[in-house]
Amino acid sequence: MSNKIKISILAVLSIILILVFLFIDLGSNWGYVLPRRGEKLLAIVVTGSAIAFSTMVFQTITNNRILTPSIIGLDSLYMLIQTVLIFVFGSMSVTVLDKNINFMLSVGLMVLFAGILYRLLFKREGQNIYFLLLVGLIFGTFFGSISSFMQVLIDPNEFLIVQDRMFASFNNVNTDLLIISIVTIAIVGIYVSRFVKYLDVLSLGKEQAVNLGVDYDYVVKRLLVVIAILVSVSTALVGPITFLGLLVANVAHEFLKTYQHKHLIAGSVFISIVALVGGQLIVERVFTFSTSLSVIINFIGGVYFIYLLLKENKTW
Repeated sequence: MSNKIKISILAVLSIILILVFLFIDLGSNWGYVLPRRGEKLLAIVVTGSAIAFSTMVFQTITNNRILTPSIIGLDSLYMLIQTVLIFVFGSMSVTVLDKNINFMLSVGLMVLFAGILYRLLFKREGQNIYFLLLVGLIFGTFFGSISSFMQVLIDPNEFLIVQDRMFASFNNVNTDLLIISIVTIAIVGIYVSRFVKYLDVLSLGKEQAVNLGVDYDYVVKRLLVVIAILVSVSTALVGPITFLGLLVANVAHEFLKTYQHKHLIAGSVFISIVALVGGQLIVERVFTFSTSLSVIINFIGGVYFIYLLLKENKTW
């Protein structure tokens, strides 16, 4: 079976799940229900596409299929920002209540952190990409420790607000934020389109890419900035989903059996949509909102991550 047919199957499956999600148990009050489901569905598609694309590109740059962009500490930084805002200003402050301000502040600080991290990394020639991952991992642990410390000291009632931000949710997506996210991701998509052609060569490794004429540092710097923006926007929009990217990127590799990124990116995006829409249907219809989608995704992704580690260990 060719990859085009496989991607077509994934696209059809995505459309079927989208239609089921939109029209199942619609009832007579469709004028109210349909727009709300449409907003939720749009947030799922935007978030899933951004995470799938950023993870696939990140794994290509690092040449490692068990890494995700969250390893550089953006998820931990998001939780630290939310915890600090509530700890310092309280849950009734404008920075917490106004979702527009909170979104812009979160995205701005995460992109700023990533930019500083990248600038320090590439300040000296010859720095290894794994140095970035090590520094990001240290910062992520540091941010997580500070967040945990503040959460212990915080008022129990306000901790519930922080706890709500720990898990991704598509149930109360702000329409204004959704529009801002779509516009931002569209602009980033147009910008990054000229670098996608290098991904097949970058997957061969730095030395081979340089030998084949790719300006490695120039391309990688810009791809890392794009990854930071996409992860920051998706995280600030719905919350952190740690293992989604790992799950969909590896399933795309296993299903498509190719190294052509035009197929891998399309496949991972459709798999991400299937996973999120199908998962949200399970949350709403099976568990009746007794759990969140991110819990299901992180559980499945965590188990799959352990499987990948054991699989890699056997190959060594």
